[in-house]
Amino acid sequence: MPLWDIANPQLKDLVAYEPGKPIDEVARELGLHPSEIVKLASNENPLGPSPKAKAAMAAALDQAHIYPDGGGYRLRSAIAETFSLGMKNVILGNGSNEIIEFIGHAFLQPGDEVITARHAFVVYKLMATLFGATTIEVPDPGFQHDLEAMAAAITPRTKEIFVANPNNPTGTLVGQEVLDRFIEAVPERVIVVFDEAYYEFLEQPVDVLKYVRDGRPNVVVLRTFSKIQGLAALRVGYGLGSEEVISILQKTRQPFNVNAIAQAGALAGLQDHEHQEKTRRLTWDGRDFLQGTFAELGLDFVPTYANFIMVKVGSGTTLFKAMLQKGVIIRDMTSYELPEWIRVSIGTREENEKFVRVLRACLGI
Repeated sequence: MPLWDIANPQLKDLVAYEPGKPIDEVARELGLHPSEIVKLASNENPLGPSPKAKAAMAAALDQAHIYPDGGGYRLRSAIAETFSLGMKNVILGNGSNEIIEFIGHAFLQPGDEVITARHAFVVYKLMATLFGATTIEVPDPGFQHDLEAMAAAITPRTKEIFVANPNNPTGTLVGQEVLDRFIEAVPERVIVVFDEAYYEFLEQPVDVLKYVRDGRPNVVVLRTFSKIQGLAALRVGYGLGSEEVISILQKTRQPFNVNAIAQAGALAGLQDHEHQEKTRRLTWDGRDFLQGTFAELGLDFVPTYANFIMVKVGSGTTLFKAMLQKGVIIRDMTSYELPEWIRVSIGTREENEKFVRVLRACLGI
């Protein structure tokens, strides 16, 4: 009997998530040293982790034979204090992606509906499909969430709405007034997930945590240590919400889901404000340089509020392959049904300049 005859049927047509190509693999294929490769595909922090986080992780290795704190007491307490919440308002995940899975376990049944923007993080749809739910993708004119249309798309079968702000892969931002009107329009039976993986890069941050502080039970805010903290390899994220919703999500969590080294690094990184500010400044400078270059070259791009930029290049796949051969890894947007676009992460000044040189050569401009 073929295993597909007994596997969950929703898996058959599911397209697995494909991460950015790793540096080591590209180096092997091209016969180059990894130091010659520039990876600008996965929205990583080009400065790496905070020095304080590195020291804390090294110290944590001495206790690697002991199971981690399964409740993440120190890290959850520090996160709660940072945002003027209680520890019971915080849940840790093996990356914020795991918390998306927790939310699915807690609230989705086959036949339910999940609402997203058309060009939003593909993992929302993947997770919905795994739980047998249908994803309703609402058009996003100008690549920005149309929250009024998303609220209007709610039906009796709607269980979750995802709002990535700033949005991945488009880099767009929904403002405070629009968010406030939206949250008032959503019934409390629908879980609203604000994915703020790139929140720390905002020069003028919006505030969705006020919905949690105001006692709305159906709001979950996702944050991560992968971006501003430069700890992507550790896979540690967190969710913020009412005590009620967090207590439900805690019941879906595996024991020891966030390892001790990750907890130590995240705690130290959270408290290293100097490193975060250095990362922000580097990102803003790189954003201005790249967006100015795209304008000079006559390339359409989406002005960004995050640490990446989406730019129209003709054929994303063709450019991806051409730049890859020259040791520069970018992200082709074909999987997001945007075949003419690429997404480029903002790197160091040297990485950004190399990207521009190779881009010009590949496009002949």
